[in-house]
Amino acid sequence: MKPHDDLFDLPVEILKQGFNEHAQHLECLACGREIEKGLVYRDGETLYEAHRFMQLHISRSHGSVFDFLLGLDKKSTGLSEHQTELLKRFYKGLSDQQIQQEMQIGSISTIRNHRFSLKEKERQAKMFLTLMTLLRERENEKPRYVQPHETATMVDDRYKVTEEESEKLLKKYFPDGLNGPLKTFVLKEKCKLVVLRHIAQRFELNRIYNEKEINAILQEVYSDYVTIRRYLIEYGFMDRKPDCSAYWRKS
Repeated sequence: MKPHDDLFDLPVEILKQGFNEHAQHLECLACGREIEKGLVYRDGETLYEAHRFMQLHISRSHGSVFDFLLGLDKKSTGLSEHQTELLKRFYKGLSDQQIQQEMQIGSISTIRNHRFSLKEKERQAKMFLTLMTLLRERENEKPRYVQPHETATMVDDRYKVTEEESEKLLKKYFPDGLNGPLKTFVLKEKCKLVVLRHIAQRFELNRIYNEKEINAILQEVYSDYVTIRRYLIEYGFMDRKPDCSAYWRKS
């Protein structure tokens, strides 16, 4: 594997320093040389710890981190040959006049325009990097499933509903708002669960309702309130006494 094959996976701070730090050693990004940590290295009359010695290696073998990165191919940097030559001279600190004379292109104002274009490219690259980071985070997000209610009578694949799916279904079947009437109850089982979970929240916890009160609340939700009432009990959202004299929402 080439030493720089995985550069794109490294954060900017690692790229800037020119080496990657592992548990036991430092690795040069340019050539892959490894320098063991915890040792002292001699160079002539000078002693260096591992990090300083790696910096010395990069300087001597590769000129600088800037030189190494700029020397990558166009596919890696996205820079044209002309832009690469300009950046070399900008990094050296040459004036616009010196650069114009060396490269024999245009005028001094041309060099200034190139500086501006490269700064513009930098700003665009920051935005693109941010956009791609947000996109990657979004793609890596695990779907957040709505947790089954504790009193569910049987938990199966019908309960695999994400929060996003639940919101979309409720907007679809309660077109006049979440406190409005239900559009239809001719639904698949998964959709019924989402709808029933929402309807159950119209009833207060720790309160006992008689059948008349239950019916009055459900009539505002759907015309076939008897079916809704039966399903609320069947799916474990509500319970009742055997003689139907009392109903309550299960916690």
